[in-house]
Amino acid sequence: MTVKLDFEECLKDSPRFRAEIEVVQNDVSELETRLEKLVKQCQAMLEAGRVYCQTSKSFVNGLRELGHQWSKDSTIEDCLDKFSKKLSAILDAQGEVIETIQKSVKTKLQTFVKEDVRRFKDVRKEFERCSETLEGALARNAQAPRGKQHEVEEATNALLGARKAFRSGALDYVLEINVIEAKKKSDILSAMLALMDVQSQFFKQGHQSLSELDQYCQKLSEEQTQFVLNSARDKRDMEQRHSAIKKKDMSYDDPVLDFNADAANGIAMEGYLYKRASNAFKTWSRRWFSIQKNQLVYQKKFKDQPTVVVEDLRLCTVKPSTENERRFCFEVVSPSKCCLLQADSEKEQQAWISAVQNSIASAFQEHREDAHSPRQRCSSVSMSNLGGGGGGSGDQESEGLKALEEIQAIPGNKQCCDCGEASPTWASINLGITLCITCSGIHRSLGVHFSKVRSLTLDSWEPELIKLMCELGNSVINRIYEARIDEITIKKPHPASARGDKESWIRSKYVEKKFIQKLPETGRTNLLRRSSARRTRATTQERNVQRPALKPKPNRATLPRLTNLSPSDIQKNNSHRDWEEDEEEDLSGLHPGALLYRSAALQNFPVMADALAHGADVNWVNAAEESSTPLIQAVSVNALAACEFLLQNGANVNLADSNKRGPLHHATILGHTGLVCLFLKRGADYNARDKNDKDPITIAVDNANADIVTLLRIAKMNKEMRDMDGAFGPSGDETYQDIFRDFSHMASNNPEKLKRRSADPKS
Repeated sequence: MTVKLDFEECLKDSPRFRAEIEVVQNDVSELETRLEKLVKQCQAMLEAGRVYCQTSKSFVNGLRELGHQWSKDSTIEDCLDKFSKKLSAILDAQGEVIETIQKSVKTKLQTFVKEDVRRFKDVRKEFERCSETLEGALARNAQAPRGKQHEVEEATNALLGARKAFRSGALDYVLEINVIEAKKKSDILSAMLALMDVQSQFFKQGHQSLSELDQYCQKLSEEQTQFVLNSARDKRDMEQRHSAIKKKDMSYDDPVLDFNADAANGIAMEGYLYKRASNAFKTWSRRWFSIQKNQLVYQKKFKDQPTVVVEDLRLCTVKPSTENERRFCFEVVSPSKCCLLQADSEKEQQAWISAVQNSIASAFQEHREDAHSPRQRCSSVSMSNLGGGGGGSGDQESEGLKALEEIQAIPGNKQCCDCGEASPTWASINLGITLCITCSGIHRSLGVHFSKVRSLTLDSWEPELIKLMCELGNSVINRIYEARIDEITIKKPHPASARGDKESWIRSKYVEKKFIQKLPETGRTNLLRRSSARRTRATTQERNVQRPALKPKPNRATLPRLTNLSPSDIQKNNSHRDWEEDEEEDLSGLHPGALLYRSAALQNFPVMADALAHGADVNWVNAAEESSTPLIQAVSVNALAACEFLLQNGANVNLADSNKRGPLHHATILGHTGLVCLFLKRGADYNARDKNDKDPITIAVDNANADIVTLLRIAKMNKEMRDMDGAFGPSGDETYQDIFRDFSHMASNNPEKLKRRSADPKS
C-alpha cells in the first residue's frame, strides 16, 4: 500500500508534517492548473476536429461528384469512387474518435477537477481552520496566569476541544491526500489509454508508427487494470486504518514525547516549546525544539537552519523555574547564557527536563575518555563566545589530522572495516578499526560494551589511543571476525548497500559472532603456571625494580599456537633463554581467558583480540600465579598500548592479585611511569594498600621515583580539590591536566625518557 503521508505523523503536527503537506498542496494546485488547461485545449481540439470533419465530408462529396463526371473513364471513376468511400469511412471513424475523446478524456478530467480536487480543497480549508483554532487555544493556554484558576480551566478546556478537532481534521486531510494521490494515477492513465486506443484504431491501417505502440499500449492497459484494482484496495485499506485511528481516544491533552538517545536520525527528543527572547521586551515565541548531536536546537520551519541554544550539553544544567508568572517553565543554564523555556503542561515539562538530563549523561558517557578536561572545554567554549583567540582549536585540529593520517596508514584502514567505503573518518577504539559514518552509527547503537565509537577528525585523541589503533587495524580484525565468511557464504555489504543490510551484517559479525573460527573442544585446565625460569625472572625483576620488555608481535590475526614467533622480534637480553623455554609451550588448547592472559604478557594484539572475540573474560584471574590478571601481565612488560586495549575492553583498573596489589601497585614497583599516568587517568585507586600495608605513594617514595611520586601526589591533590568544589565543580587544577598530558605524550612517543630513575633507586 502506497501512503503519501503517515497518519501518526499528522497527530504530532511537526514542521516535517507541515512541510510535507505544503509540498502536496503545491502539487495538487499545479495539477489542477494543468488539468484545466488541458481540458480547454481538448475542447478546442474537438471543435476544430468537428469543423475539419465537416469540411472534409464536403471535399469527399466533391470527389464523388467529380467521379460522376468521369463516367466514361472507368479507371478514374473507380479510383475516385473507392477513394471517396475510403475517405468517407475514415471521416466517419474520425467522428467516432471525436465523440469518444469527448466522453473518455474530457469528461473524466473535468470530473476529477470538479469533484476530487474540489473535495480536497474543502477538506484543506477545514484543516486550516482547525489549525488556526488550535494555535489560538495554545496561545490562550500558555498565557493563562497561574493564580487565576477559572481562566486556567477555561483555557485548558478550550485547548482540549481545539486539539481534538484539529486531530480529527488532520486525519481527514491526510486521508484525502492519500486518496487523491492514489486516484489521480488511475483516472489520468485511464483517460490517456482510451485516447490512445481510439487513435490506434483510427490510424491502424495507414500509420505504422501508431501500430508499433500496440505492445506498449497493451502493457499499459494491463497496468491500468492493476492500478484500478490497487487503487480500490488501497482506498479500502486507508479508510479502514483511518476509521481505526479515529476510534482511538483523541481527547488526551499532551502530545506523546519519547526520549531515544540511539534514534536512527540522531534526534533524541523533539517537540514544541515556548522560548522567551533575550531582548528588552521578553517576548515568548513557540518553536520546534530538538536534542541532537549533544546540542539543544530549535527551528521555526522545517527547512530553516536549526538555531543552537546549547552547543555542548556537557556544559549545561537544567532545572524547573518557579519564579516566572507563566506555568510549566524550566531553565537550561550554560556557561555563556541562560535560556528560559515553557512547555504546554507539567507532564511535558518533566519530560523535557528528564530528556535534557539524560542527554547530559549520554554526552558525558560518549566523551568520558576525551583528552581535554571539562574545565578546558568550558574555557575554550567561553573564549569562543567572547571572541577570544588562542591556539587550542588549531592544536586539536592538528592532532586530529595527525591521528587520521597515522591510523589510516595501517593496512586495510583506508576503507571502512564493515562495508568498504573509502576514506572512513570514524573509529571503534576498543576494536581498533576504522568506520564510515553509517557503520559508526550502527556500532554506536550496539552499546559501548560492544563498540566505542569516536571521530578521527572531530574528537581529540590521546597518544596511547593512537598507539593502540596502530597495533590493530581493519585487516587484522577482519581476519578474526570474518574467518569463516567463505564457509557460511553470507554476502558482505558494500558502500551502496541499504542501512538495514549493514546493520544486520554488523550485528551478526560483532554481537552474534557468526563468522569467527570456532575453538576446538579440549579438556585442559584453565590454570596457567609459570616455568621456573619465568618465576625466577619475575622475582628478580620485582627485586631490582627494572624489567625488560618482551615485544614479539607476529603478523597473524589468530594464533592458537604461539610457536611461530621469531626470536628476532624479541628484545636481545638475558631473558632469551627463558623465551626459548616459553616457546616450547603449546597454547593451542588454552581457554580464551588463559589465552588473553598469555598474549597480554607477549603484547600480541591480534591474539588478544582473538581471545576477546572468543569470549575471554578481560578480568580473568589466574589462580596459579597469585591471582594475576591480563592487565597485570601487560604491566609486567611495560606494555602501554596493551594496557590501554584491555582498559578499553572493560578491564578493571583496581582488580588486585592475591597480594592485594592492583595494576597501579605493580606499575609503581616496576617504575613504569607511563602506566602509572595511564591508570590514574582511568580512575585507579592510589590509596589502596597491599599485604604489606603500603599504598602506591609509599612504594614510589621507597623506590625514590620522583616522577611517579609527583603523579600520585598531584592526582591526590586534584581529587581533594574536586571534593571541595562539589560534584558540579571544575575538574581540578589545570596544572594536573598539563602534567598528565605531557606524561602521556612522553610514554607513547619517548618512553626511554621515563626510565632515568627506574634503573637506579638511589638516584
